[in-house]
Amino acid sequence: MAAMKPRTGDGPLEVTKEGRGLVMRVPLEGGGRLVVELTAEEANDLHTALQEAVG
Repeated sequence: MAAMKPRTGDGPLEVTKEGRGLVMRVPLEGGGRLVVELTAEEANDLHTALQEAVG
């Protein structure tokens, strides 16, 4: 049986490599997490967009 983990939004932003892609887990206000699967190209595009947004 797999270990059960509590479903909370507490914790850091996480990015892990799973298979051919990257999985990003973003904690949300009010609990829970936003889970997004990205390719390496999409991760690079996100990096560029975030850099432009913060100056």
